[in-house]
Amino acid sequence: MTERPWHRHYDKGVPCSLKPYPEKTLIDVLRDASTKNADRPALLFKGASISYGELERQSTAFAAALVSIGVRKGDRVAVLLPNSPQMIIAEFGIWKAGAIVVPLNPLYTEHELEHAINECGAETAIVLTLFYNKVNGLRSRTPLKRIITSNIKEYFPPITRILFSVFKEAKMGYRVSVVNGDLTMQDLIAAHAGDAAPSIKVTHNDPAVFLFSGGTTGKPKCAIGLHQAMIISGMQLQAWYESVINEPGDIIMLNMPLFHVYAQLGIMTAGLIRNLPLALVPNPRDIDDLLLTIKKLKPAVLPGVPTLFNALAAHPRLLKDPSMLRSIKLTVSGAASLHLDTRRRFEELTGGRIIEAYGLTESMIASVSTPVMGINKAGSVGLPAPDVDVRIVDADGSGEVLAVGQVGEIIMHAPQLMSGYWGNSEEISDIIRDGWLYTGDLGYFDEDGYIFIVDRKKDVIKPGGFQVWPREVEEVIAKHPSVLEVGVAGVADDYQGEAVKAWVVLREGCEIGVDDLKAHCRKELIAYKVPKHVEFRTSLPKSLIGKVLRRELVADHNNGIGEKRQEK
Repeated sequence: MTERPWHRHYDKGVPCSLKPYPEKTLIDVLRDASTKNADRPALLFKGASISYGELERQSTAFAAALVSIGVRKGDRVAVLLPNSPQMIIAEFGIWKAGAIVVPLNPLYTEHELEHAINECGAETAIVLTLFYNKVNGLRSRTPLKRIITSNIKEYFPPITRILFSVFKEAKMGYRVSVVNGDLTMQDLIAAHAGDAAPSIKVTHNDPAVFLFSGGTTGKPKCAIGLHQAMIISGMQLQAWYESVINEPGDIIMLNMPLFHVYAQLGIMTAGLIRNLPLALVPNPRDIDDLLLTIKKLKPAVLPGVPTLFNALAAHPRLLKDPSMLRSIKLTVSGAASLHLDTRRRFEELTGGRIIEAYGLTESMIASVSTPVMGINKAGSVGLPAPDVDVRIVDADGSGEVLAVGQVGEIIMHAPQLMSGYWGNSEEISDIIRDGWLYTGDLGYFDEDGYIFIVDRKKDVIKPGGFQVWPREVEEVIAKHPSVLEVGVAGVADDYQGEAVKAWVVLREGCEIGVDDLKAHCRKELIAYKVPKHVEFRTSLPKSLIGKVLRRELVADHNNGIGEKRQEK
């Protein structure tokens, strides 16, 4: 497919191309904003507000502090913070010091954190006090030399901070004592307040962020995003949403976690490029807090994943008062397929409209998205964004470009694709060939250039938009002494969109219950990776070379085969 019919269906004012892209970084964007819009709110958090000017000053002080304690250009700095002012300040401080941000899920188990820190080689970690002891326990097994802590209360308004200190801080585990000479983020910023920015040259071609992805093997590795990738992605999305998000006071909800590409290169970057306020929500699963924030701030943009919209559509507070969401001009669903019934229920309840977006970690959010004002075709994820090319090719690897309506592998070409996997040059050739990213997703074009995703060539499972790799779960389950064989795959789920299911063969004479097996998994896996369903079987279907055939297991599940053997 050489022509680009999707350009004909862009909303009015959306350009087909934004080239040439400026050779700058988000550091430059913030510096300009701190000059032109110094007093404009940048971050809104729990009733407090931080201006663009203050964000510039605090991140510069933190950058000077990082350099003073030994962080050098090219160093990787692990960040285990929720969406909060300190998360954004830390990122800009790291970038200004010439280092690379490695945002990690703060809820990772020690096992998962150990792998992630070793994979990226981080010697410095910035962590919420709640997670300090967990990270500190990894020093002897990782390159970590220093840990910087931050308390969630540090950017609360004064009264809220006092109440938290008295009633919640110690009880909830936020009050800790640092050891080994570790430092606090606030002390470092205070000590270097007023310092000049480090004299370190950071260019658009330098790495900015490492985001973990399973690639083609399922083993988590660091996808490298350059500074310019962040600028390009932000500009593309800003242009796509310009028709409705065009007021200087339009507030963007930053409720999706910043360790995910969706928030990191999509939501945050698009908002910063327009110098808009970002409303930070630390716990995306706290629907009550989200609704309270929406009611108070009346944001214009609500991003989310299907599980969020499922939860909102059934929430008593929203059912009682659907007008709570009437301030929202744009609702975006990404990271996983949105069921048509979820879309229907949410739109009927709120009177608003959800658009879908599709992208990958490796594409650095080079997106396909439903038009904001134009046709929203049921089952489609939309049209390629400006400067994003998409083809459908034969899934057998021949590379033959398929015609309209034919199902094949989706491949993408865009100026912001990842530059590679850190320390893993072999696998990059499997996923990027001649500048095209092979997504592993199967889909087709219609005659208007709308893309429909019908299946996934690779086996990634996406409960609630998070990535779960079957192999990782299988390895944990296989460690149990009662387990002989295991297969893991995703199955359809009304709430999560897709749920993790494990099919388990036990060793002869061994017994184990579902609850015990799940408890075993929780020791090494974050909650969304723990199988929601477990089915015990006498054997697993395999290929001639002995590989477990996950697709056959899913087919059995869909056809109700084996349900009698499934433990409820």
